[in-house]
Parts: sequence; C-alpha cells; structure tokens
Amino acid sequence: MAVDGSTGRVAGRVTGRRLRTRANLLRAAFAVFAAKGFGHVSIEEICEAAGYSRGAFYSNFATLDELFFALYAERAELIAEQVSEALAGGGPDLDVPDAVDRVTEVLLLDRDWLLVKTDFLVRAARHPEVSRTLLEHRARLRRTLADHLGRARGRTELPAVLGTADGAAHAVVAAYDGVTTQLLLDGDVEHARAWLGQLLTALLTDGSAEPAAHRRG
Repeated sequence: MAVDGSTGRVAGRVTGRRLRTRANLLRAAFAVFAAKGFGHVSIEEICEAAGYSRGAFYSNFATLDELFFALYAERAELIAEQVSEALAGGGPDLDVPDAVDRVTEVLLLDRDWLLVKTDFLVRAARHPEVSRTLLEHRARLRRTLADHLGRARGRTELPAVLGTADGAAHAVVAAYDGVTTQLLLDGDVEHARAWLGQLLTALLTDGSAEPAAHRRG
C-alpha cells in the first residue's frame, strides 16, 4: 500500500463503509462549524456529533484543516458544476446575458456555508500554509469560469477593461464574494440573487442588457 505524503496515512482500498463514515463526519462537521464557528470546534465535538470515535476521524483526516478542505472541495465542485451546467447551453458561443440569468438562478447561496467559509478565510489570512491551499482551490474555480467565458467572444464581447477571460473570471468571483458578504449580514437570499445578476450583467457586458428578473417584471 502507498503512503499519502500529505497526511502520512496509509492509502489503501477505500471501502463503502469508509466512504459513509467520511461523509457522515463531513456532514456533522459542517453543522458544528456553522453553529459554533470554525475556530471554536474540537475534533471531539465533531466525533460526538457524528457518533464516531477519534480513531474514525483520524482514519479519514489528519487535522481539522484537512477536513475543512474536503468540505471546501465539495462546495467548490458543486458551485463549479452549477456554473458549468448553466453556461453549457447556447451552442459554441456564449450568450452572456442569458448565461447570467441561468447562473444566478441556480448558484449556491447557503448562509451557513458562507459563515463557515468566512471563519476559515480569517484562519487562512493568519496561516500562510492554509492560505496557499485555499488560493489553489479558488484558482481552480476561476479556471472553470474562464474556460466558459472564453466562449463568449463569438457572440458577446467581454469588456476590454477586464482583459482576458481569466480577468473576467476574477471579476465574477469578486462579485460573488461581495454579494455573499452582504447576504451574511441581511440574510436576504432573493435580494442577493437579484443583485448578483445585476452586477454580473454590468461586469460581463456593456451594461445595456437586463437580467431576466427585470425583463419579466
């Protein structure tokens, strides 16, 4: 059997039981993180919430940071899938206003997750090794966005101020971060969706196109 160099744990065959244990630990950790804050949670509390021993935890994760990155990867993958599916239609060229409508309708805006992520961002800001890993995760999400936004040039020219599709992807993530920060404060998911649509339309077009919510109104 091989040894995972990042954790020092033995990498063997992953059984269905172990996958269920891992999933249950992640689910319990998310609930405890959201309720108490990432920096105020112990491994023992997660094990108690999940109904497992410390041994079960350490057979899946070396640290709380590693567990969090598994959670983050799940959410980042879900967001990337939502964005990819929303941007997949429309043929070889991307219709940006329609794509913005689709993205804002499906994009994950979960306040509990935003609380957990914000706690962890503070930790990452103070720990360079955590920050590096988090930046890598965010970079992968931006690359997914950039791949799709690159298709827009055949139908809707991206604003020159954004430069490349990669620049546009940075702007999209920044808009999402800003809107979700406001959502943490006011808890208004519908307003967050509408505002995100307006921001993305303004960022990715000349601003003349209206999001679907305005066109329907």
